[in-house]
Amino acid sequence: QVQLAESGGGLAQAGGSLGLLCKVTGRNFRWDNLAWFRRAAGKDREFVAAITWNPDDMPTYADSVKGRFTISRDSAYNTVSLRMETLKPDDTAVYYCAMGRPGRGGIDSPGAYDLWGQGTSVTVSP
Repeated sequence: QVQLAESGGGLAQAGGSLGLLCKVTGRNFRWDNLAWFRRAAGKDREFVAAITWNPDDMPTYADSVKGRFTISRDSAYNTVSLRMETLKPDDTAVYYCAMGRPGRGGIDSPGAYDLWGQGTSVTVSP
């Protein structure tokens, strides 16, 4: 059974930093695209960042986090990370990691991913 487990969420002040980690078990994700999405209270799920299986591809970021967040993957440990810097109160949300094989849709679309974690909460105070 493939499972994704996020960790690293918590509280931060505006301008601060947090790092999120997603551990994948049950499958080697060598050929999977990986992404982070988030859902703020009362809002729809929102794309944050994605990284493809192809090491020659550059990561993709939502405009709202570009220049502040960094996604990376470690195939040796089957983990995908999200480094968040210069946090803003608008970054407050539950963050989810997602995984899916290529060809399912746009990399910034939830439909491109068929496996999801349970989420980890991030709260940024003013």
